[in-house]
Amino acid sequence: MMVTAVIPVDKRKSKVFLEEGFAFVLYRGEVERYRIEEGRELEDEVYEEILRDVLRPRSKEYALHLLKDSGKTEKWMKEKLGKAGYPREAVEYAVNFLKEYRFLDDNAYAQSYVRSYAGKKSRRQMVYEMQQKGVDSSYIEEALDQSPVDEEESARQALTRRLKGKQEASYQEKGRLAAFLGRKGYSFEVINRVLREIKTAENQD
Repeated sequence: MMVTAVIPVDKRKSKVFLEEGFAFVLYRGEVERYRIEEGRELEDEVYEEILRDVLRPRSKEYALHLLKDSGKTEKWMKEKLGKAGYPREAVEYAVNFLKEYRFLDDNAYAQSYVRSYAGKKSRRQMVYEMQQKGVDSSYIEEALDQSPVDEEESARQALTRRLKGKQEASYQEKGRLAAFLGRKGYSFEVINRVLREIKTAENQD
């Protein structure tokens, strides 16, 4: 593999490009140790050594660091590692390690997500957001079946937060509230039922 470019990222790191494009990020000392230079051939054995001794262990450490804040999905982790400059082989290595030891579990993530938001978000909104995070549909459906969402109560709470303690709203305000709940994924039937519970105030818009 031919090295096509070595571009400094900062004082410590450089991006290495091969014929196929961007390959990985190394510290400057590592670039020198492996004699990586623009226009120089990178032997397959050396590339494998870099993967084995540097990139795979480092990607695993970084992935564990990323997990410290909260649960993450497999898709999120892969994207984060890729953006950090790790090649596909190192990303797969780190993700497989996390999955093997259950540090990364999309099924558990879905269960936790639904438990956390069942009373705050509509079923449709939760499905959409989990799909955006790459969670498999079967995990989403299983989580929702185990923790059923009370759509009306969830919509009612959303209205309470939106109204900030008010017990009534004008016709115009109700129209805006209906649009608000619609954007949150609630059905027309649910929106109508919860809005009927709000008194209509005349001349208050």
